Amino acid sequence: MGKRLHIKNAVLREVYFNDSLSCAEISERIEKSIPTTMNIISQLIKEEIIVESGFAPSSGGRRPVTYSAKADAFYIVAVATDQLITKIAILNFKNELVSEVYEYELPLIQNAKALSKLTAYIAESIKKSKVNSEKLLGIGIGMPGFVDVKKGINYSYLQSGHETIASYIYRNLSIPVFIENDSTLIALYEQKFGTSVGDVNAMVVNISWGIGLGMIIEGSIYRGYNGFAGEFSHIPFFSNKKICYCGKYGCLETEASLQVLIEKVNEKIREGNIPSQLKVLTHKSEEENLLKITEAAFNGDKLVLETISEIGYHIGRASAILIHLFNPEKIVLSGRGAMLGDLWLPSVLQGINENSIPRLAEATKVVVSKIGANAELLGAAALVLENGIKIFSDNTVINQF
Repeated sequence: MGKRLHIKNAVLREVYFNDSLSCAEISERIEKSIPTTMNIISQLIKEEIIVESGFAPSSGGRRPVTYSAKADAFYIVAVATDQLITKIAILNFKNELVSEVYEYELPLIQNAKALSKLTAYIAESIKKSKVNSEKLLGIGIGMPGFVDVKKGINYSYLQSGHETIASYIYRNLSIPVFIENDSTLIALYEQKFGTSVGDVNAMVVNISWGIGLGMIIEGSIYRGYNGFAGEFSHIPFFSNKKICYCGKYGCLETEASLQVLIEKVNEKIREGNIPSQLKVLTHKSEEENLLKITEAAFNGDKLVLETISEIGYHIGRASAILIHLFNPEKIVLSGRGAMLGDLWLPSVLQGINENSIPRLAEATKVVVSKIGANAELLGAAALVLENGIKIFSDNTVINQF
């Protein structure tokens, strides 16, 4: 039974991460014989978990049938937290949103009640979505900070006492939980569905309230020894004497983040040396401040565009280090900051080109993600399928976590 469940899980992952596949394609991917694969596919069709979705192209002869995930077979709770805002949504088995993206203001810094509030918000979101809770596969949560996935601990935020974050939430909601660093999740989604599909080596820069990094190395997500790889934000990059929340001075995020973008825009507006359509941004929500800046940027506001250019140049200088260390085929600018689109590219490329050996830089393509602000949320859903799945068989729920 254990071996069969393992194969079943492997088939389910393939149909989830791919739009449609033939039996031969699934067989090749999971490295099992075609008869064994077809037997599992037939069972999953009978259980109404996957469906026939059409026919694959053929160079001659009969076209093979393709199979896809059945949208309402299962649901996934996706949670994306950052230092200020938490987003929660429910997705179906075809990775489509079936609820609103619920947003909650939840500051994580020095907030002893953050975990209990997060748990309550997840419960509230599930209730509001009205999905069948018996079909929930699990909860995937992306979060900033030093996340030790093996121990289930975030050393920066969401204090969980003597138990793991996952076990705390599971104890309260009875749904399996998986946690991961936010930037790693964004890289996971870009690799499976986004800008880095098919890339063997890529660096995914998460432009948010800080600056994170997810790494795809030799076709796999690289997490390092205990999951802390990619702390791009805390490279001591400047001699500006600005203290970072990590306690060190001059970290990359002290001059290159969306938080810095808002601060610098406000500072320049107050100085009044550059004309701008904006007034001092005093909205309670930093999310709203960012939306105002984004709108002004696309309307050609000189002050805002100049500030984006300054920050983009710093991201480019830092990316030059990644090029020299990893020689990636691609650098993807993703995360919340991707909402500014190609406005990043001129200054990021300038920072790279002025600080890289040309032979190395010319081999790396720089692109902006098209997923935008929901990249972490969608990656959180993919995390559940990466780790495990509940299979309903003979009216029994078997946990493979």
